[in-house]
Amino acid sequence: MTDVLLEKVELARDGRAVLSIPSLHLRADRVTAILGPNGAGKTTLLRLIAGLERPTAGRITIAGSAPDPQQRRVAFAFQEPEYLRRSLRANLELGLRLGGVAAGAARARALAALEALGIGELAERRADRMSGGQRRRANLARALCLKRPIVLLDEPLAGLDGAAYMRLLDELPSLLSQFTATTVLVTHSRDEALRLAEDLVVIVDGRVRAAGPKREIATNPRHADTAAVLGYSVLRAGGRRVAVPDAAIRPGPGAVMFDAEVENVLDLGDGWDVGGRIGEVRIHIGLRHDAAPPRPGDRWMVHTTVAYELE
Repeated sequence: MTDVLLEKVELARDGRAVLSIPSLHLRADRVTAILGPNGAGKTTLLRLIAGLERPTAGRITIAGSAPDPQQRRVAFAFQEPEYLRRSLRANLELGLRLGGVAAGAARARALAALEALGIGELAERRADRMSGGQRRRANLARALCLKRPIVLLDEPLAGLDGAAYMRLLDELPSLLSQFTATTVLVTHSRDEALRLAEDLVVIVDGRVRAAGPKREIATNPRHADTAAVLGYSVLRAGGRRVAVPDAAIRPGPGAVMFDAEVENVLDLGDGWDVGGRIGEVRIHIGLRHDAAPPRPGDRWMVHTTVAYELE
């Protein structure tokens, strides 16, 4: 069981604290998403686990021991993959051969990983001549074919959009399940984190603000900064602060009500998008086309069907 445990881990650069993690447990054989805004320290955390950087203080244990960073059995898919000017197959085989895998076995594992990622037909193509979506799949194949007990993925869907993004986002959970490992991925997207992971870790300004099973974190964010990372609006209702998903805000009266000011109304073709504010918080509410929308400047009573109380 390859658990990863960080205890009293500190990392400073040029006298500035980058990470401060009193305790963090990444559970074995699960997919954990590290979620947070840009500059929060997400990638730095991956680099510490991989042994590419050393903490200023503290201890990182893997499967109950603290191996030297050079001996950690970790596969790391970097955000910006680099490839040699060789075939895609040769690029994957190189990593395996450096890890001590015999030539025949390395070829078989490389080809199997490329097939699993849906790009087996590209095995003999020059790796530096692939499209963005192909490069992302190849990057995952290169990491997963190593069959390491820990797999680290830094923004695995970065740079993709449209159909290529949605296709890989849909396929990635089943792809990861084919390779038994403790998988840790970094993302700034709540939707990616919730789709891909079983556990969530929310990092803000180098500190862990929440960690645990994704349902527990998503339904009990506790803190306003965690709620913001999860894409919730932080609103005041009856003298208390609550986290509210935008999709849960509806027009009309209800159990938890707010007075909104309408700022703009956009015709999206198949419905209306009503933009406005509740206090200083920007909101958007979707309406069907057959509903009469409010007008800019109107005061509008709205309510929420979901409200998570914050500390």
